[in-house]
Amino acid sequence: MSYTVTRRANEIGIRLAMGASRGGVLRLVIGEAVWLVGAGIAIGAAMGFGAAKAARSLLFGLQPSDPVTMASAIALLATIGLIASYLPARRASRVDPMNVLRQE
Repeated sequence: MSYTVTRRANEIGIRLAMGASRGGVLRLVIGEAVWLVGAGIAIGAAMGFGAAKAARSLLFGLQPSDPVTMASAIALLATIGLIASYLPARRASRVDPMNVLRQE
């Protein structure tokens, strides 16, 4: 997300110059991160369940699809993803539009 925000600094600066609120920019960046984290979690959970089914013979005394473990892992990864996207989003919302417009 940090790389994306850096690449889109001009766009974000123009949005702020045109009257977008800092909260709106924050929501924009975090909203994109939510889509990415959601897609990653969905794909990862599907692959995790598939791998657990394939490794059933290797698991002695464990259930391959323990819902508590999967839910905990998903919640932890979602939290980390949102925290990791908040810092670049906050930086994006503090872009000075005049500096960005001068650089173009």
